[in-house]
Amino acid sequence: MTSNFKNMKNLFKLSFAFLLIGTMSFVSSCEDDATDIAPKSIVETALNDPQFSTLVAALTKADLVSVLQGDGPFTVFAPTNDAFASLLSDLGVNSLDELSKEALTPILLNHVISGEFRSTALATGYVPTASNTGPNNNILDLYIKVAGGVSINKDINVTTADVLASNGVIHVVNKVILPTDVVDIAINNENFTSLVGALGDADGDLVTVLKGDGPFTVFAPLNSAFEAIATTVEGLSSAQLADVLKYHVVSGANVLSSDLTDGMQVTTLSGVFTVNISGSTVTLTDESGATVNVVATDVQGTNGVVHVIDKVLLK
Repeated sequence: MTSNFKNMKNLFKLSFAFLLIGTMSFVSSCEDDATDIAPKSIVETALNDPQFSTLVAALTKADLVSVLQGDGPFTVFAPTNDAFASLLSDLGVNSLDELSKEALTPILLNHVISGEFRSTALATGYVPTASNTGPNNNILDLYIKVAGGVSINKDINVTTADVLASNGVIHVVNKVILPTDVVDIAINNENFTSLVGALGDADGDLVTVLKGDGPFTVFAPLNSAFEAIATTVEGLSSAQLADVLKYHVVSGANVLSSDLTDGMQVTTLSGVFTVNISGSTVTLTDESGATVNVVATDVQGTNGVVHVIDKVLLK
């Protein structure tokens, strides 16, 4: 019996040893799996998703891969292959090979925001990108709208949100987000439809003028500003309307809010107005003596900057 008892003890020890080895192997395997499913960087995420193969090729050509492999965090609006195919078609080219690094870089950086912003953290308004192709190397802005889903610059939609990465977040978009000029800024924001319509109705082909090299500084009235003087606007000839609109444009300068000073006289294409600054409040006094509030500042485009006002400047 003693011999049998010893054999049973030895068998138990052997079984326990196998069990311990198996448990250790299982724990080790789980740790390996945990490592495998750790979030990848933004670049690694794009590399592992075939719908972003053109984006990866573009980033590689523009030497931006290392940038998006950095610590960040970044928010990237990532165009799909179909989005790039549509852009190439619009540009009349067959492949990325026909676009230079210099052409691709500002476009790609226009899709990148500093900081991690998941879809629930985004709000309607303007955000600065990583593209510094405005006058004086100023950073360009995007217009984001969150009502009914996230959209960028009016007609670019986020189709898949919140693809998490180790150094930020990716939102998939259905179009390539091109840098915008001062006219595009107005077109892309539903609050400026009256201004856009007036630019089209006025003499002088002002849309084409404001799409020129500039730089321009535009004081852009909201729709409500035009509605407040609708009767007056209806009575203007196209030449008179052009004169009113040109009163809102400074040519040859990208004037940021930080450049404005109290009592400053601003000369526009058709007149002069005065800047008034009291603390954080900025108003303008036009030639008619009316006070106009500046409600938003420094919306940067490729050829100038836009400041938003709540009344139409009149003389």
